[in-house]
Amino acid sequence: MRLFGVWFVLFVLMLSLPALAGDELAMDNVNGARLGDEAGPAVVLKTQILLDRSRYSPGVIDGVSGDATGIAIKAFQIDNGLKPTGTIDEEGFAKLTTAHPEPVLVRYTIEPEDVGGPFAEKIPDSISEMAKLKRLAFTSPRELLSERFHMSEDLLSQLNPEADFSKTGTEIVVAAVHQTEGRSAAKDKIRAERLIVDKSERSLRVLGRDEDLIAFYPATIGSDETPAPDGEAVITRIARGPTWNYDPKLELYGHKDRPDQKMTIKAGPNNPVGTVWIAINRNHYGIHGTAEPEKIGKNVSSGCVRLTNWDVEELAGFVRKGVKVVFQE
Repeated sequence: MRLFGVWFVLFVLMLSLPALAGDELAMDNVNGARLGDEAGPAVVLKTQILLDRSRYSPGVIDGVSGDATGIAIKAFQIDNGLKPTGTIDEEGFAKLTTAHPEPVLVRYTIEPEDVGGPFAEKIPDSISEMAKLKRLAFTSPRELLSERFHMSEDLLSQLNPEADFSKTGTEIVVAAVHQTEGRSAAKDKIRAERLIVDKSERSLRVLGRDEDLIAFYPATIGSDETPAPDGEAVITRIARGPTWNYDPKLELYGHKDRPDQKMTIKAGPNNPVGTVWIAINRNHYGIHGTAEPEKIGKNVSSGCVRLTNWDVEELAGFVRKGVKVVFQE
């Protein structure tokens, strides 16, 4: 009987763990989170959103302290004269919360345009099958909403376990990223003078006229098969909603099939180059978005500089033809 009692208690505790994790990320808990001895999920999530607001992008906001978040924290620490550990500390957390005291999680009501589509049933891995699609659209309202608020789909579901994301009028909890505060590069009239692509840091820095930092983004830069270039280049063209032209003569990384003829992949957020293509004066190289934002910061691109769709969309508002792009180790 005594052994049965022990196993019963353990069973109850195991059942309660997901609920406890969910409670920790409840809106009030995250908005009121303070840094203790350890940075728990609520603090990590709050930090990611505060970094995003400060234009030190953590990539996908997911409540997990991964590589991209560490890169953003370290950049913030360096630029603010703090010890560059790559992990959040009391002083850095205080600076972020003081600069942005507003709630980091807010409520949002799903609008008709969020669910109207059209949505793609599935995005195939095969280039040949991709080429058959009329548009590389989002696959669901949940995917659309997660990108709009810079979040992972898993986090969006975790914050809203009972929500029907396909229903107009549904109220959900989302990250209060800077786009939801009405800020944009165009409205702020911010103009970049130079971009620094740091291969070892896996980042892209946007610098203004006085070398002041405008924005910092984690990036996927090149691959072993097709490494990114060295030295200085310039932006030659900015294309929003680009198609992707597959050429069998070019080395590709991460695709299962290699058709032997040229193909054009239609535009859309799930296009291999995402929602924006910023061309530079190096053959076939550019800065672009991605269909897989969770992989940003990994060495899996095809020689280009890859950002999340929301980061490259913001970047496109800062730059223009002729802006310098410097590649450094």
